[in-house]
Amino acid sequence: MENKIRELRRAAGLRQEDLAERLGVTRQTIIAIENDKYDPSLGLAMRLARLLRTSVEELFHLPEE
Repeated sequence: MENKIRELRRAAGLRQEDLAERLGVTRQTIIAIENDKYDPSLGLAMRLARLLRTSVEELFHLPEE
């Protein structure tokens, strides 16, 4: 699943460490999500969207097949 986390995180002036700390996850988790290597749980996706002030639908999308 592709996402806009890196783009929105940077626009918010947050480092990966900052985002991880606020979400209660590791920096490695943020790296994996940003690099499309890990799909977060629904709860984490919702917390990410809330923290980055967007909707889950805007934050994540499935690549075209």
